[in-house]
Order: sequence, then structure tokens, then C-alpha cells
Amino acid sequence: MSTMISDLVASYGSTTVLHGIDLDLGDGEMLAVLGPSGCGKTTLLRSIAGLHRIDAGRITSDGRDLSVAGRVQVPPEKRGIGLMPQEGGLFPHLTVRRNIEFGLRTGFVRPYLSGRAERSRRVDEMLELVGLPDAGAVRPSELSGGQQQRIALARALAPAPSVVLMDEPFAALDAGLRTSIRQDVRELLKASKTASILVTHDRAEALGTADRVAVLLGGRCAQVDTPRQVYERPTTPAVARFVGDAYFVDAVGHGDYVETILGRIETTTRATGDGQVLLRPEQLVVSDPEDDAFVVEHEFFTGPESSVTLRHSDTGLRLRVIARASDRFAPGTVVTVSVTGPVHWFAG
Repeated sequence: MSTMISDLVASYGSTTVLHGIDLDLGDGEMLAVLGPSGCGKTTLLRSIAGLHRIDAGRITSDGRDLSVAGRVQVPPEKRGIGLMPQEGGLFPHLTVRRNIEFGLRTGFVRPYLSGRAERSRRVDEMLELVGLPDAGAVRPSELSGGQQQRIALARALAPAPSVVLMDEPFAALDAGLRTSIRQDVRELLKASKTASILVTHDRAEALGTADRVAVLLGGRCAQVDTPRQVYERPTTPAVARFVGDAYFVDAVGHGDYVETILGRIETTTRATGDGQVLLRPEQLVVSDPEDDAFVVEHEFFTGPESSVTLRHSDTGLRLRVIARASDRFAPGTVVTVSVTGPVHWFAG
């Protein structure tokens, strides 16, 4: 099973929100759609779910047309797509069991789940899958936030959808719980072999959870790749800035290395002529001064590590370096910065 989005254009009135989106989703794959507020993430999700009519393009799933601009618009309940909204969307007046059953009584249901006994067995399977086999008789208000998200996922998975859509599903959870729940959800989706699309503005969530990341900027797909490739080899400076702290240093390319104010640095790709290299904080190392190039401006203790802001004496270039918490950097201290390569090169 797979889901394909081809040349999708979507608008609200005269305002075009999505411009020619092309995406594919493989069997059991988790794709994160990462982008800032207002970039079209939710509109993309609503278009796939059938809640928003597209202006151009095509959406298919399992070889079936779901949306073809001006020709086909399969109703949301008949698409075979599960939806996990931001705050779970559980019905407070229904028990957990009835909440999960709801997805099996309305809309798209696989033929093998159409009977009463089959539905009951499916609910039991879902409760077992999410690790809450004894929660069927309780109401959502009796569960923790993390447990409610598990039940919301169970309800989305119950009809055996071809894909589950998740719209900022962890945003309302506490930071500590958010990390553990998103990994639990990933494992549950993998265990059920269900493809999923996760919409988020949280770069750590996207990079740490998904198999691939689609970076959406200004209603366009700026890059679609593995998390590591998106982070280490972004296609544009805009992508580089959005997926992590990014510093750009002027450089002159000499094949497999560049010359910069930080010295000679190895590059990930061939570099020639003038350009810039991308530096991430974790690539920068502070040592005792061999020159007076950098001066410490601030040190922020964050627990296991410290974030140190440095300023280049001549150019004013500012860099943030991640250092061990045991190291101390008083403002005004002169240090040397070296780079652990290779680094990513942008020509021109």
C-alpha cells in the first residue's frame, strides 16, 4: 500500500497556500511534514483527509484516486484514512472501548471488520497494542494525557487505514512526556505496519521520529529526505536555518576542502570558487587560545552541557558552541575555535 500526492495546489479564496506539492509515502513509512506556522502543513493534511478541495493535482492511496482536481472527491469517511488530531479528539461521554468502536461503526471499514464479533475482537487487539488492555470500561478523563494519546491512536488504527494523519499530536503534552510518547507512537505504528504522516513545527520531533522529513516553506516542499540528510546536507540555507542552529562562514573552495577564517576545513562535496560553509554548534570545538580570534560573550548553563556564545574579534561573526558543563567560560575569555568536519558547502 502507498499514498501519492502529485502536483497538489490548494487555496483559500484567492490565496494559494500550497504550490505544486509532490510527496510519496511507502508501506509502513513515517513521513514528517516540518514547517513554520502558516506554511500550509494543516492544509496539506486536510487535503489528504478530504476536508479541503484541491485546486490542482491528484491524491491516490492503494492505487485508488481520492482527489483529482475538478473530477474526483472521495468523502473523508470513505477514504480509509485515520486521523489523530492535536488533542486526541476523544469523546468524553463515551468509554474508551466505545471511543475505539466509533471508528469501526462509521465511515470506511475493511470487510473483515464489518461484523459485531470482529469489531469487538479488533477493539481488544487495539487496546492490547497500545498497552492498555484493561482500560476499555473507563472514560477518557480518567486517563493521563499520554494514555489518552494512545487511545486516540488506537481509534485511528482500528479500521485498518492505509495511512494515519497526525496533526501536532504531542503539542499539548509536557516536554518530558512528549519525548517518550512520540517514540511509543512510532513503535506502535511500526508494529501495526501502518504508514503515517506527522505534521509538526518541532524540528527535534521531526528529525527524531520520522523515516523521512518533508520541509515545507512558503507552501512549497523545499526538501524531502532522511532526517540526517536534511540536517547535514540541506538543499538551501533556508532549510539549514529551519532544521537547526546554522552559521554561514565565507569560504574559498579547493576541491575537497575550503579555506575560511577558521582555517582549512574538509567539505562533504566538491567545493570550488567562492561560497559559504554551514556550521552547526556541535561541530565547533573551543580550546586554549592560539590567537585572539574569538572572545566569549555569554555562557548559558543548561544541565549536562553549556551553550557558549562567541564573537570573532575582527569580523564580528557570532557563533554558539556546545561545551561540557564542567568547562567554564567567563565573559571576555579569549579562545580558539576549530571545526570538526566535514562541513556542507553552498556555492556562490
